[in-house]
Amino acid sequence: MSSVEVPLSQSSSPNDTFDPKPSATFSPSIWGDHFLSYASLEVDAELEQHVQELKEEVRSMLMTSPENVSQKLNLIDDIQRLGVSYHFGNEIEEILQKIHKSSYNLDDLYTVALRFRLLRQQGFNVSCDLFNKLKDGDGKFKESLVDDVVGLLSLYEATHHRIHGEEILDEALTFTTTNLESATFRLSPPLAKAVTHALNQPLRKGLPRVEARYYLSVYEELRESPNETLLTFAKLDFNRLQRVHQKELSEITRWWKDLDVPNKLPFARDRLVEVYFCWSMSVYFQPQYSFARRTSCKVTAITSIMDDIYDTHGKFEELELFTEAIERHEYIIMKAASTVTRLMDDIADHKLEQEREHFASAVNCYMRKYGATEEEAIIELRRQVNNAWKDINEACLHPTAVAMPLLIRILNFARVMDVVYKCEDGYNNADGGLKDFIVSTLVEPVAL
Repeated sequence: MSSVEVPLSQSSSPNDTFDPKPSATFSPSIWGDHFLSYASLEVDAELEQHVQELKEEVRSMLMTSPENVSQKLNLIDDIQRLGVSYHFGNEIEEILQKIHKSSYNLDDLYTVALRFRLLRQQGFNVSCDLFNKLKDGDGKFKESLVDDVVGLLSLYEATHHRIHGEEILDEALTFTTTNLESATFRLSPPLAKAVTHALNQPLRKGLPRVEARYYLSVYEELRESPNETLLTFAKLDFNRLQRVHQKELSEITRWWKDLDVPNKLPFARDRLVEVYFCWSMSVYFQPQYSFARRTSCKVTAITSIMDDIYDTHGKFEELELFTEAIERHEYIIMKAASTVTRLMDDIADHKLEQEREHFASAVNCYMRKYGATEEEAIIELRRQVNNAWKDINEACLHPTAVAMPLLIRILNFARVMDVVYKCEDGYNNADGGLKDFIVSTLVEPVAL
């Protein structure tokens, strides 16, 4: 049963329709006119000048950093985690290319795993065979590794870049997860916090802006000698970019209010801010993509209305005509990312859809087709999600079929689903965990 893939388009037959549909009751938007207040934000020329000066200082550090590979890797890791690596793309590529071509006799687990992760993240197809030395004569991971919690955490993050056929990384994920979970009670508070965060949200599957905001808050606790120049630059840059996003959202909110969707289409979800956060800012946050963010937010908001027409409003005969009209156009979709999107959505929404008598979900399709229990169906669908992540990781290794910047956008779509639908349907539940992410990235600036 575990080897069978569930067709994502499978649905009930016309004889199994449930018309009239039970109506869904979605809570109203919790944001109101909040983001309209950002319409008049102006650029602070003096602040911009200061940010640029700090940026050049960080660039100089990056390019003149010592030959010690561990220090170089740590600096790159900090720059990426603090959310400012988009300023230094060429420099980071050049450094990691040199590290990839060179051989190093690295002994400590932390640095070995960090090098592997950063290179894989950059698209270099570095072999996972280097982790074989972590095993004993019986083919098990050495017991001595258990005491190296910092190294285990580094290895844990590295395993999330695994692709198909890398059994040692599958085993390493289980090994590190088990031992990190059991170690949290004996760690210092900062390290325990870092371990707990990583177990809940692996870096590979996290949203860049959310993870940057988190790392800004813990950076000084985790580094013995924090780089104050880098930290100040990262804080100012985060707030600077947050103001760009706030102003964009102000413009889009005015557009949404002009459409008057809540009154004209009361059955639809009023989730404009959530759409912007999930499928615009989280996919391409960099300032140069402002037009793409504004456009994709508007398109996705309309798509959300179409989704509600299918789920809560339209009758079967109406939806047949609607679908026929939509399918006249072909859409270039990445299979792995769409698998993550569809299955995580269906797993998170399963209980709610049962209450609405909406049975055409992947969970119910699998249960009906294979006579499986709900638990068995969800286990299988999660396995398919994990396999889809391996496909995504493999597609991001050189040589790539398309340019890396485009692949990163697809990767970010999958990341959104992992964050927003991990424990609940954060998009539907306007007052849930997603609210905290929106507040931290789009409302509250970083304290300087």
